[in-house]
Amino acid sequence: MLSTCVRHGDTLPSRMPAKREKRKVDQNKTTRMARIDFDTLLDAGVHFGHLRRKWNPNMAPYIFAEKKGIHIIDLNKTAAKLEEASNAMRQVARSGKKVLFVATKKQAKDIVSEKVKVTGMPYVTERWSGGMLTNFGTIRRAVKKMSNIDRMKTDGTFDNMSKRERLQVSRQREKLEKNLGSIADLTRLPSALFIVDIVKEHIALAEARKLGIPTFAMVDTNSDPSLVDFPIPANDDATKSIELVVDAMIAALNEGMEERKQDKDRGTATADEDEEESSEEGEAAAKPARKPRKSVVVAAGAEEGAEAHVEAEEPKAEGEAAPEA
Repeated sequence: MLSTCVRHGDTLPSRMPAKREKRKVDQNKTTRMARIDFDTLLDAGVHFGHLRRKWNPNMAPYIFAEKKGIHIIDLNKTAAKLEEASNAMRQVARSGKKVLFVATKKQAKDIVSEKVKVTGMPYVTERWSGGMLTNFGTIRRAVKKMSNIDRMKTDGTFDNMSKRERLQVSRQREKLEKNLGSIADLTRLPSALFIVDIVKEHIALAEARKLGIPTFAMVDTNSDPSLVDFPIPANDDATKSIELVVDAMIAALNEGMEERKQDKDRGTATADEDEEESSEEGEAAAKPARKPRKSVVVAAGAEEGAEAHVEAEEPKAEGEAAPEA
């Protein structure tokens, strides 16, 4: 038996490494996908969906089963979609672009505002003003109005107003700060949107789709995932579930910004090295020819200066003769 294996073992070595390599690739895939493991998603309650009568048929591929009239989300597909969305979010942050977070529901607004504020990204947690994207110029004017009120308080204009006018302006400033304060630094349209509950934030989703802005969103069993570019099937009503997904997105943003910083440092370092090398080579090549070039330039400059001086004197003489005439 051993001799037969040795005699006819020509194809055996070529097959064995292939199987080992395939197994290694599969292990790498599982480790890459399992950044947030199954048990963590289960403990956070990500798998709980809505009642069966409220479901959206387009969510059928992401539903695992039905239990006591409630749909259960397939957490394996949630983990895969979460990893895909994280990779895309990392690329957006690496390119130095802005991501607008939208979460106005009560369970999500505190979580989003607390976690996103640290990253410096814009967010909307109070109320989505209609036209915030499609009518962005008007929104920017409202933000400028808020800054003008702040300037009035510093330059003394505020003190010259009556008490009633000051009260009205202060109330207007508070209202603008509440609705638009978190996007005051957003000087242009965002490059992506992250939405919690696309059913509630359907206006924001419609505006982003109209302008062609990529969207990331938590989609529950009552939502349509086909409307979102990067859907994450998850429970969008539980605070633990929302916090887990938002943490994953924030981690991807931080990784992307860190990679961008490293790329910038690496790029400036290589540029400096190239400039130093080219300057050294240029100096070595220009040393023998430096003196003659200077003399030629000086001589040419002297001749041009003399000609310019002569030409400048002629109009002066004409100008002096004109008043005498």
